[in-house]
This record gives sequence, C-alpha cells and structure tokens, in this order.
Amino acid sequence: MFVVDLLSMNIQKKLFVDGTNGKLLFFTTFLGFASGLPLALSAGTLQAWLTVEGVDLRILGWLSLVGLPYTYKFFWAPILDRYKMPIGQTSRRRGWLIFFLFAMSITLFFFSLIDFSNRHALVFIAILAISLAFFSSSFDVVFDAWRTEILPKKIMGYGAGWSVIGYRFAMIASGALALVIAELYFGFSGVYFLFGCVVFVFAIFVFLCPEEKTNTSPKSLKEAFKEPFKEFFSRTGAILILVTIILYKLGDAFALSLSTAFLIRGAGFTPAEVGAVSKGVGLFAVLFGGILGGWILSKASLLKCLFWFGCLQAITNLGFCWLSIGNPDLIDMAIVIILENLSGGMGTAAFVAFLMVLCNKKYTATQFALLSALASIGRVFVGPLAGEIAFNFDWPIFFLFSFAASIPGILMLLFIRKEVKKIQ
Repeated sequence: MFVVDLLSMNIQKKLFVDGTNGKLLFFTTFLGFASGLPLALSAGTLQAWLTVEGVDLRILGWLSLVGLPYTYKFFWAPILDRYKMPIGQTSRRRGWLIFFLFAMSITLFFFSLIDFSNRHALVFIAILAISLAFFSSSFDVVFDAWRTEILPKKIMGYGAGWSVIGYRFAMIASGALALVIAELYFGFSGVYFLFGCVVFVFAIFVFLCPEEKTNTSPKSLKEAFKEPFKEFFSRTGAILILVTIILYKLGDAFALSLSTAFLIRGAGFTPAEVGAVSKGVGLFAVLFGGILGGWILSKASLLKCLFWFGCLQAITNLGFCWLSIGNPDLIDMAIVIILENLSGGMGTAAFVAFLMVLCNKKYTATQFALLSALASIGRVFVGPLAGEIAFNFDWPIFFLFSFAASIPGILMLLFIRKEVKKIQ
C-alpha cells in the first residue's frame, strides 16, 4: 500500500518539509541502492561474462551456488545484532554498513584482475563470487535492521518504498547498464573495476549516515541467537509457513536461473540487447508490477493476492518456452520479458508483505533474515538442476519444468490459509 502512497505528491511534499525526515528517506534510498548493486554482479552479470567467455552450461548452473550466503545469512545475523564494528565513532549499525561496503569494493577490484587464460580462473571467480555474496547478504541484514530502527512510524512505509526503488535502480545499473558498458566500452573487467570504485565511494559516504537513537542490542549472544527462533517456531503452522516461503518463488527462480544464458546462447541475442531489454526494460516492468501489486493488495486480501499473483508468475514462465521453439526477434523478447517481470513484481509485492507481517517487531532483524534467506533457497539451489536439464533436454523442456515447479508453492497456500488470515 505504501507504494501507491508514493504516487501522492502532496504527501511527499509534507514529508520533505521536515529536514530530518527528508534526510532519513534520502539515506534509506541510498542504502537501498547499495544493497541492490552487488546481486547482479555475482549473478546475472557474472553469468553473462562467463557465457561470453564460453563457459559450459553445467558449470554456470553450479556457479549459482555462490549465492548460498543469501540463504544462510540468518546464522550470523544475531552476531551483527549483538556486536559493534569499531570504526571510529560509528554506531552498531553504521559501523557494519561501512565495513561491508569496503569489503565489497575490494572484492570487485579483485574481480577486475581475473585472467581467463589462467587454468584456475574459474576457482578464483567462485571464491570471489562467494565472498561478494557473503558481504552483500550481511550488508542486507544490517540495512534491514537500520531501516526498521531509525525510521519513525509515520514515514516507515515511505522509507520501505524508497528503499525498494533504490534497490531496483541499482539492479538496472549493475545489470542492464553493466552489460551495455561491457560490450561498448570497457569490457567486463573494466565494469567490475568501475563498480568497485562506486562502492568504495559509497563506503566513505555512509560515514554521514544518521545513527539509530537507542541501543536495542541483545544483552548476550545467547539471547540474540535463541529468542527470535524460539518465538517464531512456537507459532501454529510455523513449519508449513516456512515450506510455503521456500516454494512460492521456486518456479520463477528456476526460469530466471539461466535466463541470461538462454537469451544469449539459446535465442541468439547479443549481451547489449539482453541488457537493454531483459535487464533494463524488464526491471522497470518489475517496478511497475510492484506498484500495481501494492495497489491490488490495498483492495484485496493478502491470501488472494498471493494465490493469483503466483498463478500469473507460473503462466508467464511459459513465454520463455515460446521463445525457445521459434525464431524470436527483439519485440518477441520484449513482450515475454515485460509480462514475466510484471507478474514477478506483483508476486514480489505480495510476498514481501507476507514476510513483513510474519515478523515480530522485537526480533525484526534476525527473523526477517531467516525468512528472506529461506525465500532465496530456490534461487540458489535450482542452479545445478537447471544446468543439467538445459544441457540434457534443451530449452523447451527446461521452461516447461519451470512452470511445473511453480505449482507446489501455489498449492501450499491452501494449507496455510487459516494462518495467513489470522496474521493479516
């Protein structure tokens, strides 16, 4: 619903009259951008680079496992909640934000030095990609906690909306823009060096970021680890809810796991064309889908939205199957990408709303880390299976399988409908 409210200029004007609120919203958007920047650089953009270098599809599938830190980040989230990074006079949250940005910057610089003539190049890439994913996922944990703690209630919805916008534009920059720059100007090594410089500047700028006003850290590491999980698993239907979270975006994750490789190698488009349509226009479609999904959420129940948006996600995956059996042109690709991303944006809006209402405000950082990590399991673990199916059965079977993989998550909603209605 907050996304719809973002469209109201009168409300925005009132918010920005207050200089403090304006500063908070600016840094929320800025940190949202910093949060979204590394994801494509360790996933889609990296996949495009390796595809251009002729890396085998099966290896591309296995390299998707570098995203494991996004799945397991809840294991070390309590440590970030409990301790402070001693960087100058920074707060508990700001110190960690600065540290992880510097770490990501250094990792990106090392990426730019990769030499594919070295027989160990893929090993170095895997290590760097895992490191980048670890630092990025840890940054996300701290950012979610900072945003929750520092934003006043009256602008919390707007802060969440602006952080999403920042995140999406970052993905355009590190996805679409990165692919175009790589082909037309600097190559992929130059692109990673460029983004390393950008993230380094971000790290310095975060020293100006406002600090949280109160210290709400757990009194002991035992408390930080134990209580968030104890509270969640004491709820009725907790296990079924977790299974639903894992399965709901599985079909989407399956289709997107090798979408870049398919569009370049299978459909025959150039990296620049893929960047402009798939990573550029597609991400704007996701953003519009989120706005549309938010508006529908304000009019209908969460359960109905989760169900119907999930069905749309499954159906639009079949568009890739259509591309794989014909001789597609740019218009064909644009239609499929826009529809797929539009439905994906709507599904994400409902899904994020679902995760938010599941969190106990006393343990938002760790519980949100747990739920969002489980939500990323599909995106991480489908890679090896996706690579094997695409290699052995070709693309049409691959995308039909992605459609079938969407069904279990939709059906799980029927088993947790009472719990969803209760929390809503």
